Amino acid sequence: MTILIDATPARTFDDSRRWITEGTALLTGGIDRLELADFDGASQLPGWTRKHLIGHVAANADALGNLVSWAETGVEKRMYASPEQRNADIEAAATRPADELRAWYLRGAEELEEAMDRLSPEQWEHEVITAQLVTRKAGDVPWMRVREVFVHAVDLGVGITFADLPDDFLLALADEIRTKRALSDDDLRGVTGPLPEVAAWLAGRPHGLVDAPELGPWL
Repeated sequence: MTILIDATPARTFDDSRRWITEGTALLTGGIDRLELADFDGASQLPGWTRKHLIGHVAANADALGNLVSWAETGVEKRMYASPEQRNADIEAAATRPADELRAWYLRGAEELEEAMDRLSPEQWEHEVITAQLVTRKAGDVPWMRVREVFVHAVDLGVGITFADLPDDFLLALADEIRTKRALSDDDLRGVTGPLPEVAAWLAGRPHGLVDAPELGPWL
């Protein structure tokens, strides 16, 4: 397929809620493939073990839960105390026992889902502030979680690839990353390949595209 996207894919709120279920199941299945000793092995993210990655995804659920709480109560609750604290928490997570990390991940995923189920349509319209200090509607929180569970399921390094992710998700992901990277049609001209490879390339992950320009990391 060509990477040139003529129109923004119609990603909906309901799509994101559905993808969270699918992505969480995929990532959980990947974690369940690991023996205890495998948790200390390298993930596909430079410098991160699988413990770093799982701890990050677990902490992300808690952080997004803060935004959902903000939308529900009207009381400001930021994702993280600070970028430094976020990084320190990930490093601390990498020292925790594997079974404790897995339990934290599962608990966080369940609690986030339950919190999102409580929000009314009006509350999803409330504004919150992301870790990047961007003001967004609370209704964007499910999409923020979707990217984490699907992409990091690949990063876990247990054999899951971008080809295992839903095509409609990959189209939405590719469109968003292209926009955030400010890639024009001229930048992308001549870069073609299967959708999963295109999405992996845009996300700065290993891919099979030939002669595609190097892109920096994302997410």
